[in-house]
Amino acid sequence: MRESIIDIYHVCINEFKVVFRDPAVILLFFIVPLSYPLLYSLIYNNEVVHEAKLVVVDGSHSSLSREFIRKVDATGDVKVVGVAADMEEAQEAMRRKEVYGILYIPSDFSKNINTVQQTQVMVYSDMSSLLFYKSFLLSATEVSLDMGANIRVAEMGYSTQNQDESTMQAIDYEWVPFYNTQNGFASFLVPAILILVLQQTLVLGIGTIVGTHNDKKRFAMASFSNVNRNIRSVNLTIGKAMCYSTLYLVISVWVLRVVPYLFRFPQIGDPLTILAFLIPYLLAATFFAMTISYFSSQREFIMLLFVFTSIPFLFISGISWPWTAIPEPLKAIGYMIPSTPAIHAFVKVNTMGATLADIKTEFITLWIHAVIYCVFATLMYKWWISNYDPAYTRLKKNQPADL
Repeated sequence: MRESIIDIYHVCINEFKVVFRDPAVILLFFIVPLSYPLLYSLIYNNEVVHEAKLVVVDGSHSSLSREFIRKVDATGDVKVVGVAADMEEAQEAMRRKEVYGILYIPSDFSKNINTVQQTQVMVYSDMSSLLFYKSFLLSATEVSLDMGANIRVAEMGYSTQNQDESTMQAIDYEWVPFYNTQNGFASFLVPAILILVLQQTLVLGIGTIVGTHNDKKRFAMASFSNVNRNIRSVNLTIGKAMCYSTLYLVISVWVLRVVPYLFRFPQIGDPLTILAFLIPYLLAATFFAMTISYFSSQREFIMLLFVFTSIPFLFISGISWPWTAIPEPLKAIGYMIPSTPAIHAFVKVNTMGATLADIKTEFITLWIHAVIYCVFATLMYKWWISNYDPAYTRLKKNQPADL
């Protein structure tokens, strides 16, 4: 046991030296996780879309249609930038990106209202962003409900204010958003991205280290310590993981606490609960990154793997698309990735104030991930060293290595 602890210590110290001697690894381990959260937070800092540009095609040319247009323009989410003569002109403005939506009022708009018939208005949106669609649809819906209520009051002709208010709104309601009080895009998306950033930058950094060893055929530092003695693969794996996890435990303070504080994202979770969940996640993410990094035959290959996996990992996490709507096979694949249960756990704790008991399933899953990927990383390391490290092969003839 004492010998194993010493070996793990030597490997950990040597791995720290490897990390801090490689400018590319420093960039991926420190600069990227420090800057990416700031970049994403700045991009989504406005939370919601305001003053989305809209062009109107008014086929009615009536006082009611002009009132409808004025009320839509008065909402905070939409800005009416002009009135087009026809749909072709409006579509051309949208094609040139001068506007992102079209409001079409039919010619029988006023006639239908005055003859107590249901009328329609049509909203067309540039679907390059769902936020535009949301702004246009909600604004048009709110205005139509408001105008409809006023029309009902005018038709009823009540004389008292209470009767008029009852006619306008039969059921009194109040919209109270839970957890995401600003109803903003960043408040629900950025916390998930922050968790994924930790995992993916670990993949980048560790893959770059392994790719460098492959490029330069330099394996001696990795396969045995400075006492020139063979080290068991499991001790090597644990020693390396201790190095990476320790670094990222410090980085996580910036990523998960400081950045959300700077941009005023919801933070109602207990810091100790976040720390308790973070330990198995960092271990699982580290061993996961180590496992797939041994496929990095060249220094640049891991960048391709990063680009290929990042978007799918985000989608199958259940944040950008509802978890209940994801097919069961994809859910199973998603739960094989440490970031998926970690995203669910972090959102529950940090945004909803959940306790450790509330995330028991995710917490246990992350520990299972840590153990399984530790075994996989150990086996992959043993295979990698046995096949690619000439120094290990020479040493193996004199002192066989065991797992």
